[in-house]
Amino acid sequence: MSCKIKFLPHNKEVSVSPGTDLLSASTMAGVQIYNSCGGDGICGRCKVKILKGEVTTDSAILSEKEKKDGFVLACRTICKVDIDVFVPEESRVEKAQILTMGEIYTPAERAAPPVEVFEEKIFEYSPLSAKLYLEVPRPSIENAVADLERIFREIRKSKTASPVMQMGLANIKKLPSLLRTSDFKITVTLGNRNETTEVVLVEPGNTADKNFGVAVDIGTTTVVSYLVDLKAQKVVSAKAMYNPQVSFGEDVITRIIYAGDSSGLDRIHHVIVDAVNDLIVSHVISDKISLNDINCVTAAGNTTMIHLLLKVDPTHIRRSPYVPAANAFPVIRAAEAGIKINPRGLLATIPNVACYVGGDITAGVLASGMSNFSHLALFIDLGTNGEVVLGNKDFLACCSTSAGPCFEGGGIKHGIRAQAGAIEKFRINPELDSGSELRIETIGNEKPIGICGAGIISIVAELFTNGIIDKSGDFIKGSSKHLKKTEEGYEFFITDNISVTQADIKNLIHSKGAIFSGIEVLTKKIGIDIHQLSKVIIAGGLGNALDIEKSIVIGLFPEIPTEKFSFIGNGSITGCKMCLLSQSAMRRANEIAQKMTYIDLSADPEFMNNYTASLFLPHTNLELFPSVKKQLKMKNVDYYS
Repeated sequence: MSCKIKFLPHNKEVSVSPGTDLLSASTMAGVQIYNSCGGDGICGRCKVKILKGEVTTDSAILSEKEKKDGFVLACRTICKVDIDVFVPEESRVEKAQILTMGEIYTPAERAAPPVEVFEEKIFEYSPLSAKLYLEVPRPSIENAVADLERIFREIRKSKTASPVMQMGLANIKKLPSLLRTSDFKITVTLGNRNETTEVVLVEPGNTADKNFGVAVDIGTTTVVSYLVDLKAQKVVSAKAMYNPQVSFGEDVITRIIYAGDSSGLDRIHHVIVDAVNDLIVSHVISDKISLNDINCVTAAGNTTMIHLLLKVDPTHIRRSPYVPAANAFPVIRAAEAGIKINPRGLLATIPNVACYVGGDITAGVLASGMSNFSHLALFIDLGTNGEVVLGNKDFLACCSTSAGPCFEGGGIKHGIRAQAGAIEKFRINPELDSGSELRIETIGNEKPIGICGAGIISIVAELFTNGIIDKSGDFIKGSSKHLKKTEEGYEFFITDNISVTQADIKNLIHSKGAIFSGIEVLTKKIGIDIHQLSKVIIAGGLGNALDIEKSIVIGLFPEIPTEKFSFIGNGSITGCKMCLLSQSAMRRANEIAQKMTYIDLSADPEFMNNYTASLFLPHTNLELFPSVKKQLKMKNVDYYS
């Protein structure tokens, strides 16, 4: 016996065995629902409404009104019979404006079209997989060279292969017949496997124009892919989706724990591989190519994501002494990981640095070009884990801080990821009439449905500089008509139904404190004064809407001239593309990963001291932020007297 579950408004159905929770059922149906606690029933983000049928539920954290209206938590609700479920807009993972392109621009250039990263041009063209058309000389009594050596000889003439070459037995078996039926006119597909060139495929005729690769950025939150024409050296199309592993938890630690359970690793591996395959099929359909014409894949992600992609046990990443199975994995057949391209196609992963600094950061540093800088630069990737890299061509040092999901809309009552309708900018103009002094901007200029990471930063900065919250982030009672007391305490209402709570502000303060402290400790340990930096590079989707001045106001970034900041967008996918097109870029990526010194902040007393000091707006030491001090003085706001 099974239960049929229909999800609306998606209009998707799935049959499951009785006792299956709705969150698991939604994953089976291909309906993605927010969930940041791994199904523990404590985040409240997987709220759905039962329209028809009976369920067993334990949705204790919902209000009595929500329960009366039929709402339940998907992760804590089990079907008993056939049911219809409505997924409200705030619980849906869709309409996302995921950052797919690698872009680099300064705050002053935001109004102009973004400029693509050009760092890749310094690397020679030598793709992970190349196709070569050959007209092989026929054998004769005078030239009785074996078929395999004859092909190798012609490949070497093209100077596209390394000295060491190989061909698998399956291909060798086909050579005698294939060469003679094709009149010795063939196309060979060459794969670069760790300083060895492998002839991965031999085809009759000339198919050299049909050679594609896929670059994939596997983020904790999103998965982005490029289809790259390896001969034309250009991106054909870009695709993106949310990482479906979110159903097992929004952060890497929760997913590692899940992978450690019986059959957990197998399930969480297949979910991400299926997602990558879905993106690849989407490219194939939209760009009208054959799956067999995709001959290689490069992938980058944090250390845990790459372990899960390759189905490698990540358990010891979270256990002292925190050791991954590997930082640099060999080039393998994509089929070994379950990725469906040409059956003999290759998969290369960008090398990781340490347990909590992955190949996505290696790829971002590669794309930013900072490993070639003579001047000092700071690279910051804002996400659930905030990674920071300091250095130039002479040295690279890095650290990772647990910032939490705040920058991606998590841990906020009305928080959502960056999608249409998300509030990304906020301003209070007290000179305007009451009721019209609040100005908001949403992604896509659509009706506001929640607050994204850039939005919460903008809101808290405005509340602080307008005397509505104090340096601790506590609301100042009576400071605004928009500050109202509810069952959960005081909330500042941005719209009639979207508010910011005291807990939201505290979450942001802890997140920004982790990033700022990581920057502060890293620069101090290396002996660098923050004002010696010539450039600060912000990576990640949050950077596109991020207001640097307001980020400084809350103490997320140190106070240095805003013109030193630039945004590189999705540096991970750009670095992946570079490694797809150039083996010298991949070698540089390996050099960057090996060169980077990882500083573990988890047990560092200096970090904890700095972190405690940063849990104020903008900091306990206001002298570190002279412009903020000046703003507060101009507005007659004095929190520090």
